[in-house]
Amino acid sequence: MKNKTAILFLITALLALLTGVTFGLLAALQYLIPDFLKGLIPFHKMRPFHVTTVITWVILCATGSIYFYLTQVEKLKLFSNKLMKTHLLIFLITGVGIYLSYFFGKMEGREYLAFTPILTIPILFGWLLFGINYFKTMLKQVKNWPVYYWMWGTGIVFMMIHLIEAHLWLLPYFREHIIKDLTVQWKSYGSFVGSWNMLVYGISIYVMAKIKGDDAIGRGKLAFFFYFLGLTNLMFGWAHHTYIVPTLPWIRYVAYGVSMTEWIILGYMIYDWKCNLTKNEKNASPLAYRFLMATDFWIFINLILALLFSIPAINFFTHGTHITVAHSMGTTIGINTTILFASLLFIASRMSAFTKTQETFIKRSLLAFNISLFLFFSALLVAGAKRSNWMYAGNDTSFSNMQDSLFWVYMAFFVFGLTLTTSMVFISLPILKKLINSFRV
Repeated sequence: MKNKTAILFLITALLALLTGVTFGLLAALQYLIPDFLKGLIPFHKMRPFHVTTVITWVILCATGSIYFYLTQVEKLKLFSNKLMKTHLLIFLITGVGIYLSYFFGKMEGREYLAFTPILTIPILFGWLLFGINYFKTMLKQVKNWPVYYWMWGTGIVFMMIHLIEAHLWLLPYFREHIIKDLTVQWKSYGSFVGSWNMLVYGISIYVMAKIKGDDAIGRGKLAFFFYFLGLTNLMFGWAHHTYIVPTLPWIRYVAYGVSMTEWIILGYMIYDWKCNLTKNEKNASPLAYRFLMATDFWIFINLILALLFSIPAINFFTHGTHITVAHSMGTTIGINTTILFASLLFIASRMSAFTKTQETFIKRSLLAFNISLFLFFSALLVAGAKRSNWMYAGNDTSFSNMQDSLFWVYMAFFVFGLTLTTSMVFISLPILKKLINSFRV
């Protein structure tokens, strides 16, 4: 029986991606024209619209992929279809509430969760339903779990833990002590990202196993080493964000030791998987394969940057600049999004084969995606370096003059963002069409 709710998760995720990158493009335009849409959605609202919608893309696509794989590929009987439908309904209604919260200026939250904190309650409830459905399904029907099942279960549990932790600032014990408040805030958001990475990276290993037609990649020692390393990173690797906070030295040492190391393992696993694929296996899922190769490239690029600004002396100059934004964009778009596109293409190809014309179109769009993202990423690094120079070089230039000097960098940022957005639209539309057609049947 077709899992239409899982497909609806994926359709909604793609719509969130297209909406999120549009908000990002409008925010980039506001760097060039500060008064653009200022009366309707000023930059301080446009940014959370963009950030939250892109996070929604990652969460919904990962969730929908997991539901689809369990029921349609593994042929497991889901514990409760009603819980899955309720899960989706809660997320959709809460999403509308978040948009209204931003539009009307009810932005009492922080960072990725800038909306009014009361809306976190239904989000947590949705994750609880997901967790119940997942573990009730898996514990009854599957033994000797491969690593991706562990990663998905861990991601679900830790997502609930760190959503709660991200709101500890509501308690006076934390809110009234600035060092505790900052430390817990940055720690919780780092671990929040680590939680969804568990879901997404688990999907990457699952898709690789299915393309290879061999579950050994999810059962080997390297895969489980990667899992435990990722878990360690989820719990401790956040601390490189808090170098500027006068907290205990051991926290920094632990963070420095584990920062971003799981990317090395994931990158090696993809490379090793690629080397062991036969030509026929590559040709069986050519589009998903190409996107996983793009993931490997972006892991390499982001790993270099991440390891550099995990060094405290460098982190001091980069923290709070566009270099941090480049890291965030590089991981969310270059790594998470390419993995999720690979998942969507693998799923869509199971529904019906892509035509040669569609394959060529998507491959060319992927090339445009990689080139645009690299130039977009580079523009952010230049902007970050100039801002850091302004902050620490000791000159007397005003902030407004510094911003004016970056006009052409921001222009490049917008142009490359436009081409990046266009490439993602071209990749998304053929997939979206297949998903909608499958949902209708």
